[in-house]
Amino acid sequence: MANKEYNYAIGRRKETSAVVKLYAKGTGDFQVTTAKGVQKSMQDYFGWNLYLLDNALAPFATLGADMAKKFDAAIKICGGGIAGQSDAIKLAFARALIEWNPEFRLTLKPFGLLKRDPRVKERKKPGLKKARKSPTWSKR
Repeated sequence: MANKEYNYAIGRRKETSAVVKLYAKGTGDFQVTTAKGVQKSMQDYFGWNLYLLDNALAPFATLGADMAKKFDAAIKICGGGIAGQSDAIKLAFARALIEWNPEFRLTLKPFGLLKRDPRVKERKKPGLKKARKSPTWSKR
């Protein structure tokens, strides 16, 4: 995969960043590399949870059933949990597909696949135990 042409995109969600290199003329081989350097196929990475795998591949499913088999991808994941990683990969795939063919924007946009989910963990405030949880109040 190193010498082929590719489209590059970044997706983020909560504390997760996903960098996708989408190679055209592929066979549907998606390789995930974690921050520790462990490399797995996407099916092995999300294998036990089909919902997260389908969520990550949602842009390809929206464009057509055979669309995923036309590409190879090298995905680099950093930070967060597995659900946030799935959403970050989904956004990165959608952005890379639009770079490959700008006409896909009209298909992906109505499904909300091009929006970055802005929700993040709320910060802890001084004097509180967590973001909103306060210490037990005693009258006396």
